[in-house]
Amino acid sequence: MEIWINPDCSKCHSALQLLDTENAEYTIRRYLDDPPNELELREVLTRLRLEPWDITRFGETTAADLGIADWPRDIANRNRWIKALASHPILIQRPIITAGDGAAVVGRTSEAVRSVLSRSS
Repeated sequence: MEIWINPDCSKCHSALQLLDTENAEYTIRRYLDDPPNELELREVLTRLRLEPWDITRFGETTAADLGIADWPRDIANRNRWIKALASHPILIQRPIITAGDGAAVVGRTSEAVRSVLSRSS
């Protein structure tokens, strides 16, 4: 299992705490220091069963600077969104946890983190 975190994020800290409490095996990816490329984003989006706009942090200054909230949310513009997330990883929702069985979740709640734990055991 891998977890994409921002070490300054309270939701990431909560997810890590739960993983540790459950003695889960995982690797940490500090995605701001080691940003996912476009292919990795496509793969995680497939695993999440979400679109790039579903994992975008619209409250970030970068989002406002790009005007991303006004971008069309459709397949024709999907690549534009993915390029923006790859170029500006601060826009990626966190934490993202990938399970050993191919599933993934945005682990912002304990329920979401537990759902991955049950799939990885």
